[in-house]
Amino acid sequence: MINHLEAGIRPLVEGFIADGKPCPSNQSIADRRAGYLGSTVLAGDSPNMAEEFVDELNGITMKVYKPSSDAPLPITVYFHGGCFISGGFATHDAQLRSLAHQSNTLVICIQYRLAPEHVYPAAHDDVYQAVLSIKAQAHKYGGNTEHIAFVGDSAGGQLALTTTLRLKQHQSWLPQQQILIYPMLDPRGASESYQQNGTDYIITANMLLSGFEMYMPEGMEIEGHPELDVLHADFTGLPMTTIITAEFDPLRDEGEQLYRTLLAHGVEAYCERYLGVIHGFYQLSGVSPTAQRCVSSIAHRVQAQPQSD
Repeated sequence: MINHLEAGIRPLVEGFIADGKPCPSNQSIADRRAGYLGSTVLAGDSPNMAEEFVDELNGITMKVYKPSSDAPLPITVYFHGGCFISGGFATHDAQLRSLAHQSNTLVICIQYRLAPEHVYPAAHDDVYQAVLSIKAQAHKYGGNTEHIAFVGDSAGGQLALTTTLRLKQHQSWLPQQQILIYPMLDPRGASESYQQNGTDYIITANMLLSGFEMYMPEGMEIEGHPELDVLHADFTGLPMTTIITAEFDPLRDEGEQLYRTLLAHGVEAYCERYLGVIHGFYQLSGVSPTAQRCVSSIAHRVQAQPQSD
């Protein structure tokens, strides 16, 4: 199947296989975080912002990307990935700038606490409190708090989805839409794509599952837990949801299972599977034309987000 990979991604996978398929789950946390940061050399160039700054709202650190002086700008809240144990502004800067620039929305990325230093519900609590603060205060950045979209990749896709579920339960508002990029949903890794794509494509099954394991408190049962066993949640009443999957990703099938479940629960949902790419391709715009197309597609979606009633 290597020959079916996009030309810019194929040598990355071939190098991984030639090196003996080293699984990051065998590395120290510091090395895993450093490796993720090192991969940003593949992200490509990114545009300048009119303003770009870090702020703190109610104790949660966020980075604001303001692409223009237009006001008020729709708000895109971004939930970064990294298997719950890594990631942040530095790993996602290029994509965040590109998304802000192409959509002309105010992009706000949340820095949540990471495992294993902080276990569930630390990340979930941080992002939930962050979006409440954004809703209440982002007008001071020139954002339109009546027009909020959520975007998240991998573990961030999980956090975006569960934040929307918390809002449904506890608040009187929801994001106008959510876009989940290869969301990390199943702590068991039970889908067929985990078997098909779990060893050869850089982001391995063990790497993904080890993130869940480190984030879950010792002795915690995931069975039936609405925020970790999230595929079995009640999605009725959620906003329009777009799910992006990758052909050679262990998480492909669970993302597509979520799509079908959302439809069954009456949610307006869409799913786009990108061929020839792997988990994490969204951050490979420097070598992947498909990544560039994906960023542009997401930017168009948040730019054209539905209007409030």
